[in-house]
Amino acid sequence: MTERGFLTVRGVRLSWLDFGGDGDPLLALHGHYSCARTFAGLAHALAGRWRVVALDQRGHGWSDVPDDYSRQAYVDDTAAVIERLRLAPAVVLGHSLGGVNAYQLAARRPDLVRALIVEDVGTDTRSVPDFVPDWPDRFESMRAVLAYSKERGWIVDPYFLENLVEYEDGRGFRFDRAAMQSSQRLVEGDWWSDWLASSCPVLLLHGHKSWVLQTRDAREMAVRRPNVRLVEFPDCGHTIHDERPEEFDRAVSDFLAALEA
Repeated sequence: MTERGFLTVRGVRLSWLDFGGDGDPLLALHGHYSCARTFAGLAHALAGRWRVVALDQRGHGWSDVPDDYSRQAYVDDTAAVIERLRLAPAVVLGHSLGGVNAYQLAARRPDLVRALIVEDVGTDTRSVPDFVPDWPDRFESMRAVLAYSKERGWIVDPYFLENLVEYEDGRGFRFDRAAMQSSQRLVEGDWWSDWLASSCPVLLLHGHKSWVLQTRDAREMAVRRPNVRLVEFPDCGHTIHDERPEEFDRAVSDFLAALEA
């Protein structure tokens, strides 16, 4: 049974989902514009073997929308969740923004991290174009949402739809666009030193059609840092866990099984 919980870190109320189970802990961190529930499918695939806890990162989902989206703020949030929920040392999985947060946590707090799973994000994010959605604040119906999304080509990707909720004046998304733009600006940087600073096992997942991580860069990340397993998805883009869920779950499961061996 999934449980939603809340905790406060330096004045910011954070929400998390515990998908249950008595296995070893895995903390999952979503990307920009997403939320904790995006990992429900993975949690189901790992049920009985791993306890998956997913965080609504600051400014996302049911968590507060603060002013601070610095690298340190995100890392502090993640460290606090692991410590207060007594998950250490945890396997930390991160997609996109969450992937940077994950490997920066491992660099700064290696005592909290058993292994990393990084989904489609690199170490130099300065050339990654910002994505700023132009959809309206409210839609009058679900039909309007589907029609609008179909026009823009992301109807087959549930990445954004996970965040869709009903308000008094219509349906809308649970994030603040201005906050997301601030967060995107502050994740830009050269983070090679953080990537190379830790020594725990890493599973790096990359889609060849990604607009965030180039294949040559993913392969360089695997070569330059020891203890990295790179799995490539030739027909996949940036959101591997949505686009190829069965293959994604299998790659994660295989990596976790190797940790247990």
